[in-house]
Amino acid sequence: MGICLPKKKNDESSEIDLVRNRTDHVVHLTHNDLDAAGADAIHRMAYGKVVSVFSSVGKFPYILEGLAEIPGNGDVISISDIGFPRNAERLLKKLKANGWSIEWRDHHRWTDEEIATVRNIVDLLHIDTSLCGCGICARDLQPANQVAAEVARVVCDYDLWKHEDPRSAVLGEVLQRRKNLEHVRDCLSLGIFSDRTIEEEYAEIHAEMQRLMEKSRKKAVIMGEKYHIVFAPLYGYPSETAAYLRKSLKSDIEVIISSGGRFSIRSVPPISHLVAREFHGGGHPHAAGGNFDFGLKDKILFYLFRKNEHFDRLVTISESL
Repeated sequence: MGICLPKKKNDESSEIDLVRNRTDHVVHLTHNDLDAAGADAIHRMAYGKVVSVFSSVGKFPYILEGLAEIPGNGDVISISDIGFPRNAERLLKKLKANGWSIEWRDHHRWTDEEIATVRNIVDLLHIDTSLCGCGICARDLQPANQVAAEVARVVCDYDLWKHEDPRSAVLGEVLQRRKNLEHVRDCLSLGIFSDRTIEEEYAEIHAEMQRLMEKSRKKAVIMGEKYHIVFAPLYGYPSETAAYLRKSLKSDIEVIISSGGRFSIRSVPPISHLVAREFHGGGHPHAAGGNFDFGLKDKILFYLFRKNEHFDRLVTISESL
């Protein structure tokens, strides 16, 4: 077990301010999970100093919009672990016109049209659904670095739902709390997979998570004929809850739903991304997310009876694939 020393955070600067006031020449714009932490660690191995901007998928287009207003001066914006957003063509052209070099590495599903659109604008585009985002970054930026390769193996184990390396489950759970993101990133950049902070956070989170996952299981509804589809309310930790339900209920597909209708879907058959697309979402063949967009009636039915008409539609779509 190594030691990762905490770094002082600048809480007064927004992501845009950090980029505007940068003295370094690489801006890494990425997601906000373990895959992103690993990808950012790889960037730091490759470049040393990096301006890191972590973003949710929903916030991503707005951050791009803000960055496009900042002069690039030939510096690099490296995007990883986030797929094609709305208005991507316009925003990327604006970034290029403002002097940025753009690299994009992702492992989500893109259409041929999206790939062609982006490839015509950016300096580098690598899409590989067989790896996680961290894995693509390691292959491209640190191909001879064995520490980078090990980081990528651990991160991809979690992100691609392999669950073969116990270290990945610990790190994945610890990053359910956003406050741990930079610390885990810093550890990974040193090739460290555990320290006292990670162990203490994991113990606390794991106890809470077990309680919430069991709460979801007790309120789960099972539907479907071709597939054993479980619908359950989300109380936290969607990926871990889905794995818990699959193990305890022997399900094929797990749909974990928030009170407002946003959901995470996990599936044994490689159809999660196809199902999610029918509900304004997307993702990977075995893990994706969408939105039922609950109205008031839907919310009441979900609260009282743990199901509504959206569930029937998802079952129909899933079993037609």
